[in-house]
Amino acid sequence: MKKTIFLAVAVLLAVSVFTVIGMYFKYDNKEIALRAEADKQIGVVELTHDKMFKILQQKAGVTKEYRAGFDSIYTHIISGRYSQGDGSLMKWIQESNPEFDSSLYKDLMESIEIERSEFLRAQTRILDIQREHETLCRQAPGRWFISDKSPIEYTPISSTVSKEVMETKVDDNVDLF
Repeated sequence: MKKTIFLAVAVLLAVSVFTVIGMYFKYDNKEIALRAEADKQIGVVELTHDKMFKILQQKAGVTKEYRAGFDSIYTHIISGRYSQGDGSLMKWIQESNPEFDSSLYKDLMESIEIERSEFLRAQTRILDIQREHETLCRQAPGRWFISDKSPIEYTPISSTVSKEVMETKVDDNVDLF
């Protein structure tokens, strides 16, 4: 009878020890995985911002060059046709003149919105990782088994205007132009 009780206590103790060790590895490995994912996501944020910046800069450059080229061509055509002083200025009503294509500007505006949204998603993901890590480190039983409880550091990238609004809690700048 004593042997059976001793064996039952030994088995219970062994199961308890293995359970505690298993929980330690589970929670500590989860914390390590979140840190690794955060490091990777910070790289994704940087790459997303770099891509956004390059696409918008280059599309804006193409749009600017198109406008300058159109101005040059149109000015040359108009001055060549109607500078003789022979009354030909009114012919412009009947003639087919080059038309400015604004689709490049529309494409640029769409790219701005798309790229900014992608950048926002990349930053939102890193903030979700921070939240998940903080929750894991603060809630029981995870907090009992995690060896590194220091927070994952990340400050969102934003504008001076947004930082001022967050500081002052006032957003009066509604004039876009």
